[in-house]
Order: sequence, then structure tokens, then C-alpha cells
Amino acid sequence: MTGIEELLLSRIRDVADYPEPGVMFKDITPLLADPAAFTALTDALAAVAERTGATKVVGLEARGFILGAPVAVRAGLGFIPVRKAGKLPGATLGQAYELEYGSAEIEVHAEDLSADDRVLIVDDVLATGGTAEASIQLIRRAGAEVAGLAVLMELGFLSGRTRLQPTLADAPLESLLVV
Repeated sequence: MTGIEELLLSRIRDVADYPEPGVMFKDITPLLADPAAFTALTDALAAVAERTGATKVVGLEARGFILGAPVAVRAGLGFIPVRKAGKLPGATLGQAYELEYGSAEIEVHAEDLSADDRVLIVDDVLATGGTAEASIQLIRRAGAEVAGLAVLMELGFLSGRTRLQPTLADAPLESLLVV
């Protein structure tokens, strides 16, 4: 384990039985409260943006906003929020996707992405991959290219990576931690 992995992992708190019994929630708020850890995280994700040749960073609601915005600033790129349906004013593009118990939809402003953009998607956790898969489809429907997906933490036992491999194609999936 590298120094940054140890630092990040040491600042993530496990919360048993949240939000429901049997779930072990990975709470990143202690990491965000630690300026050294948050800076290390931001720098590591900004390095992914630079390696992939991204021109924009997309953050997925809601923790992806917290991580993606400083990554965009650090990398000198624009930041685009991908929101839950109905949260953005004006013309939007939407992408529906299935959840374990129902469905949801995410949206982006129609004019925020173009064919000239290479987009790095940033989020806190890759679990089953449903939201990430929908965001990849949404970005491509907007005409942009997906440069990659970067997450703080991948829950390997949920096989999100396997689900995303066909959708990502040649774009990299980078996880700073796999738990």
C-alpha cells in the first residue's frame, strides 16, 4: 500500500448499518475535514485528469461535486455538474437508469458539453456502476468523448468495474482505493 493510499484509507470511517441494516457505509467526511488528506486526494485525481487529456471534469451528484470541483480547478479545467433530474434550469439532456429498487434519472445542461470535450468523470465511490454507466451514456449523447472515470474508492465486491468495462471501452477507470 502506498503512502497516499494509507493516508486516504485512514481518513475514511466505516459506519455500520447505515443507511439500512447490513450496509457498511464508507464515510468520507473525516477525509474532507483533513486538509492534507483532501489536498492529496485532489492532487491525485487532478493527475488522472492530466494523464487522460481531459478538457472538462464532470462531478456526479452529490459527493462527486465535492471532489470534482477542486480537481477541475487544480487541473485548470472546467467543471460540469451531473444532477438528479429536475435540479437544473434550462434545456437539459437526461439519462434514465435502473436502481436496485426502481429507477432514477440524471441530467446535464445541453450546452455544457460539445464534440471538442474530453470528459473525466469524478465520483467518490464506484459501487454497482449504475450511476457511472448512465453518466457515460449521457456524456456521449451530449456529443463529448469520455476520457475516463476516476473514483476515490471502488467497492470491489460489488463488481461495478466488470459492469462498466463494455461501456467505458478504451477509457480508463482509475480507483485510488479498492476495498
